[in-house]
Amino acid sequence: QVQLVESGGGLVQAGGSLRLSCVASARTFSMSTMAWFRQAPGKEREFVVAISLSGYRIYDEDSVKGRFTISRDNAKNTVYLQMNSLKPEDTAVYYCAAGNVAGSSRYQYRYWGQGTQVTVSS
Repeated sequence: QVQLVESGGGLVQAGGSLRLSCVASARTFSMSTMAWFRQAPGKEREFVVAISLSGYRIYDEDSVKGRFTISRDNAKNTVYLQMNSLKPEDTAVYYCAAGNVAGSSRYQYRYWGQGTQVTVSS
């Protein structure tokens, strides 16, 4: 059974930092590009960042590059999202996803976690 379990969300003031973690089953992690998406209330789920098996990264240029960093620890089957200089507009539920091909479309990702809430206060 494929499982993706996110953790690390919470409430932080603007300008602060959080690190999200997503643990996947070993088989899924070893075969997959891993990505983070987010969904704010009343909005569509949007791509944040992805990392391929080889470590190639794709960022959403406009909103997070320079502030967010994705990394993966293959020994721990874990992908991380380091979020710095957080802004109120980063407030959303953040979802971890796994897929076969690196990209920014949600339809490229077959497996999803339950999400973790990130709230940034002004």
